[in-house]
Amino acid sequence: MGVAKGDGETVGASYLQYTATKTLIYYKRMTDPHLAIFRGKRIRRMIHHNEWWFSIIDIVEVLTGTDRPRKYWNDLKMKLVREGYTEVSDKIGQLKLEAPDGKMRETDCANTETLFRIVQSIPSPKAEPFKRWLARVGYERVQEIEDPELGTKRTRALYKAKGYSDDWIEKRMRGIAIREELTDEWEKRDVGGDREYAILTAEISKATFGMTPSEYKKFKGLARENLRDHMDDLELIFNMLGEASTTRITRAKNAQGFPEGKRAARQGGTIAGNARRELERKSGQKITTPRNYLRTPQNPKLRSG
Repeated sequence: MGVAKGDGETVGASYLQYTATKTLIYYKRMTDPHLAIFRGKRIRRMIHHNEWWFSIIDIVEVLTGTDRPRKYWNDLKMKLVREGYTEVSDKIGQLKLEAPDGKMRETDCANTETLFRIVQSIPSPKAEPFKRWLARVGYERVQEIEDPELGTKRTRALYKAKGYSDDWIEKRMRGIAIREELTDEWEKRDVGGDREYAILTAEISKATFGMTPSEYKKFKGLARENLRDHMDDLELIFNMLGEASTTRITRAKNAQGFPEGKRAARQGGTIAGNARRELERKSGQKITTPRNYLRTPQNPKLRSG
């Protein structure tokens, strides 16, 4: 009986040690920065050229559920070339990642931008949510990286994942840069924080479009959404013109403080408003539109508000 008790204690201790070891391994895998988790599935990644590169095989397996992801990927590479993506091989890197057996083995990897193109050719109901996930984790900040371009890349990827065109994204990103330049100028000239920024922005918008931002959002049927994310190309262009003109006038007149900043904002917006009305007169079409880019569950697209 004593032996049995002793054996039980030994077995119990061994089981506890085994469980603890498995838990530790699981925790390590789930918290390893070189592993990303999509819907409970592990996707290997590593830093390459100062950005995350992901295992294509892992992504193929997650999206398709195939038990032969390497063959699927080889066939897909040929399909991509036939579709005109001839530079696919140049965009892929053979990087050493930890295999299931614990050894480091070379595998095809790609960065976030290239993966967006590859995923487009994989028919899977998981493709759209995966692209949104990739836009978030693909440009995660890590301690090894201090790259000021990462924030811009992350923003571009998020817009891409939401279904915006490359041309629209370029204008939106340029608009963000122009906006930052204007607010930097206001900050240097003693304009008092977010509340006064909002008032000056409303002055520019009213002079440019005939509506304040809150009125414009109501016009487009928006609630908490970012107004500029729901402007079409021409709306973005005239919005940029109003803010860029305000920056130029603010500097030229050395406008200081809120009252002078408000006059400059009204004048900058008026320049854009005059240009807008002239285009509307010549084209016979309104620039402001109630259309928006409201999201549908899996396929964001332009639709009427």
